[in-house]
Amino acid sequence: MTTKPYLALVAALALAASAFADPAPAPTDIVAIKAARVFDSVSGNLRTNTVVVVQGTKILSVGGDVPTGARVVDLGDTTLLPGFIDAHTHLTMEFQKDYYREFYKEAFRFPAEQAQYAAVYARRTLEAGFTTVRNVGAEDWVDVGLRNAINDGVTEGPRILTAIHAIGVTGGHCDQSPYPPDRRKPVGPIEGVCDSPDSCREAVRDQMKWGADVIKICASGGVLSEADPVDVPQLTPEELAAIVSEAHRWKRKVAAHCHGDLAARQAIEAGVDSIEHGTFLTEDTLKLMKKKGVWLVPTRLAAWWVGKNADGYPPQIAAKARAVGTAHAEMFKTALRVGVNIAFGTDAGVYPHGMNALEFSLMTDLGMPTSAALIAGTRDAAKLLGVDGQTGTIEAGKNADLVAVPGNVLDNIHATEHPVFVMKLGHVYLQK
Repeated sequence: MTTKPYLALVAALALAASAFADPAPAPTDIVAIKAARVFDSVSGNLRTNTVVVVQGTKILSVGGDVPTGARVVDLGDTTLLPGFIDAHTHLTMEFQKDYYREFYKEAFRFPAEQAQYAAVYARRTLEAGFTTVRNVGAEDWVDVGLRNAINDGVTEGPRILTAIHAIGVTGGHCDQSPYPPDRRKPVGPIEGVCDSPDSCREAVRDQMKWGADVIKICASGGVLSEADPVDVPQLTPEELAAIVSEAHRWKRKVAAHCHGDLAARQAIEAGVDSIEHGTFLTEDTLKLMKKKGVWLVPTRLAAWWVGKNADGYPPQIAAKARAVGTAHAEMFKTALRVGVNIAFGTDAGVYPHGMNALEFSLMTDLGMPTSAALIAGTRDAAKLLGVDGQTGTIEAGKNADLVAVPGNVLDNIHATEHPVFVMKLGHVYLQK
């Protein structure tokens, strides 16, 4: 064996091992957390004066007396909830109001430089109460590096399930190189760009090889890309089938970025696990989603943000942003009436990181009951991500992922935007 292949093998094994490494050890002492209320994300009700006992990384018990010798954390007039879960983030980037300045500034950073920003965004997200996120698209493997660094205790942030490169067609929403053709480096399946069933299958394998926990695809056009119509399908049914079959064979779920109705129907028929955004979905398509058990991750915050800031975007993007801002709210109301499974997701990075919890009130403003919105951001998001055996509810044996907010959260959903206590795997990252 020559030296270079050997080193490559060692690096690959180290990458794989790091992806599943145990996080930094949690304290082993017993901690009794007291709050005026505990939100039950199974029933949607509040329990009063309930003690949650934590030992190490796990919840030891819920209810009962404070164990002898336990360290007591009294949070007073607060509501204790499971750590929030955001099923649609982009932790390695951030757009603000000046689209061109932010997009091109990030495009010309070195990956190592962008990783420093990603670490800041991750910490901001954790301190906002989000102990688990699903990252659905990044460049230069910065997301894998961030996930592994968090798992190894090198930096602080939420637990990350990540997709690496989102997969789509040449020129589509997932192909956003800012460089002109004569200066653009070649891209292909390893960067998530594919143009046939075989190359799309290769793209899935590439992402999984380098550590993807989930596969993200661009089934339709997008808002923040200039060339493509927002609602037009961008993957053929044959390409969709190749992607989904390959991902499911490797036991990975498929999240489909999709605004257009036809694109969504094709993705649903191919067997995707979730539709992200869903702006122009009709009632019939939403009913098909319910029938097949496909989740909706609505990203209300992104739709609200781009509509609010449309005047700062290039003309082609501004027109799409305004159309999305109008249609998305009506789609969401229809989804509630139909009874589609909804998981909390925000498209963090389209707006500044740390505002994630605003999604709760944006959903309740459109008629979603407060308890249902909280369940969407805890238990149901955990179900979609496949981590409901570990987190999403406050139960004995689950991970000690907890967030406390002021007062009675069922009376004031905006309290979620101001956490006073955040614990992940038994470590306290915020206490006010």
